[in-house]
Amino acid sequence: MNPTSAASLKPVLFVLTSHALKGATGQPTGYYLGEVTHPLAELEAAGIAVEFASIQGGEPPVDGLDVDDAINARYWNDEGFRQAVRTTLKLDDADASRYSAIFFAGGHGAMWDFPDSAAAQRVTREIYESGGIVTAVCHGPAALVNVMLSNGEYLVAGKRVSAFTDDEERAVGLADEVPFLLASTLGQRGALHQPAPDWTAKVVVDGRLITGQNPQSAGGVGAALRDSLLARASA
Repeated sequence: MNPTSAASLKPVLFVLTSHALKGATGQPTGYYLGEVTHPLAELEAAGIAVEFASIQGGEPPVDGLDVDDAINARYWNDEGFRQAVRTTLKLDDADASRYSAIFFAGGHGAMWDFPDSAAAQRVTREIYESGGIVTAVCHGPAALVNVMLSNGEYLVAGKRVSAFTDDEERAVGLADEVPFLLASTLGQRGALHQPAPDWTAKVVVDGRLITGQNPQSAGGVGAALRDSLLARASA
């Protein structure tokens, strides 16, 4: 690790869902805590700054609040982190030029408000087309299904990706509740989905696109993003 290289990097923008319910079930959801804290731990340990946004801004709903997980507990008990996630930037107000990368955390809420967010599409496209890195984990790649580049092609077309699989969605009993099946829809956009067995860590790096399959992949996505950023900073 080269602290000087890390210090030269623009921050990474972490984007969280603002959607609080799993469809008609009435069950609460939101961003999945471990899919924020585990990548965050990898980046912060390398001296890479992170800022937080959400679709609506302010304090987004949290899911997966597992404080038996040591990394979750460390951040959830840290007032700096709690303040950051209570006061997220509204994604509409994000200036893409300020960031080296964008990261979309999962949680089932992402399936409802990420795909059709004009702000998510704009900021993702601008970061990617300016040479930045686009990353997402679990349901976070829902933000990518409708992102089109300036040439009219889907960002994911022809690229290898990882995301929450259709089998995993069926396993949690929500295949008929989510608005669409994520892996299948990415495939319809031309992505080359790379599934691993259910609940197995899987991270796919295709150039400046880094994606992971499930909560088990979150730390690995953060590590891949860290490595990519540091390699660019020291080049």
